[in-house]
Amino acid sequence: MPLEDGTLVPSLTLNDDRSIPQVGLGVFQVPPESTAEVVGEALAAGYRHIDTAAGYGNEAGVGDALRTAQSTLGLSHEDVFVTTKLANEDRAGGRDQALRAFDASLGKLQLERLDLWLIHWPGPDQSTYVEVWKTFAELKEQGRITSIGVSNFQKTHLRALFDETGIVPAVNQVELHPWLQQEDLRAFHAEHGIVTEAWSPIGQGGDLLQDSTIGEIAAAHGKEPAQVVLRWHLQLGNVVIPKSVTPSRIRSNIQLSSFQLTDDEMAAIAGLERGERIGPDPDVFG
Repeated sequence: MPLEDGTLVPSLTLNDDRSIPQVGLGVFQVPPESTAEVVGEALAAGYRHIDTAAGYGNEAGVGDALRTAQSTLGLSHEDVFVTTKLANEDRAGGRDQALRAFDASLGKLQLERLDLWLIHWPGPDQSTYVEVWKTFAELKEQGRITSIGVSNFQKTHLRALFDETGIVPAVNQVELHPWLQQEDLRAFHAEHGIVTEAWSPIGQGGDLLQDSTIGEIAAAHGKEPAQVVLRWHLQLGNVVIPKSVTPSRIRSNIQLSSFQLTDDEMAAIAGLERGERIGPDPDVFG
């Protein structure tokens, strides 16, 4: 999908033959009162993938932006890939609560169908996420969701889904950045046809972007450090959903097609692995 400035936004094919834009806007920690404006800015910049969650409290702002974009940008839902996630308390409530939560999310997003719904966290109780996963499959069968997936699932959690239901998620969205590269999990995903999606792909814009290795690569290409890290993700085959509320950064985070990292540069970034999480441990959280 080329933007007006010639930027190409690549897409990946999911295991259900649907297509997902490889770069999206994440709205984690975007205040509800600012969400419509931020998402509108992103859509105007060429984003066609928006990632939210019930737990973020800003689904309604995303819905308002999508509605406005119909008149201001001529965009319909068919043009924009929308993801949201089932909150932990609704996962714990089982099938009936999950169904109510799904209807509530669709209402806030002002949509009749969802492109991708994720279980936000597995939680320590396997029975709750397996039961809810069957509910996800039921909604997909009914055509109310195009694709279904999970977030923050480890290999043990994924195997439980396979063993109990035989249904493989299209996506697993996990914390992933140069300091936490999840190589073993990414290999497991590739083996089973699961797309890896990275949250906090640039380490939440903190010390990672001050790393000298990334800075040297950025200087060599005349790019921002965040663009280098996002380009690294794309070349690995990850989907990325960087969050920003700053218009200039929203635009630069999607302008990734004009340069390519060399094998040596990719290896240098791979060498930054620390095994350090910014967020919670999925084995115990939620």
